Amino acid sequence: MSDKLSSLADLATAFGKEPVHTNNQNEDNTLVYSTQGGRIKHKAASKQVTASDGFAQVRRETKGRKGKGVVTITGLGLDANALKDLAKKLKKTCGTGGTVVDEVIEIQGDKRDKIKTVLEKEGFKVKFIGG
Repeated sequence: MSDKLSSLADLATAFGKEPVHTNNQNEDNTLVYSTQGGRIKHKAASKQVTASDGFAQVRRETKGRKGKGVVTITGLGLDANALKDLAKKLKKTCGTGGTVVDEVIEIQGDKRDKIKTVLEKEGFKVKFIGG
């Protein structure tokens, strides 16, 4: 054993064992850095966008929000980036907060009329759902 062992694979072959190679990065999502390749960036799985039926459904909801009302917009058929841009425009127009959850835009408060005008300018047909 006069040779220097530089890795565990060399040590395994010195003792007559078959080295185990675990370079399959597709299965190990916890690996963030490797000395061989540097920082490892995992590609996020692209989600399928639900197709639109041609109408943007606008609904006022209070359930699960301690009585606070929000307006939810669904059925737009847009990808995540386009939904975020549209939500930003809606929040700015209404002067309120909001968020994007999955494929649903939530705008705080009851601003259905303002939301309807913005969506119609963007080329969507608007349908009010519920009360």
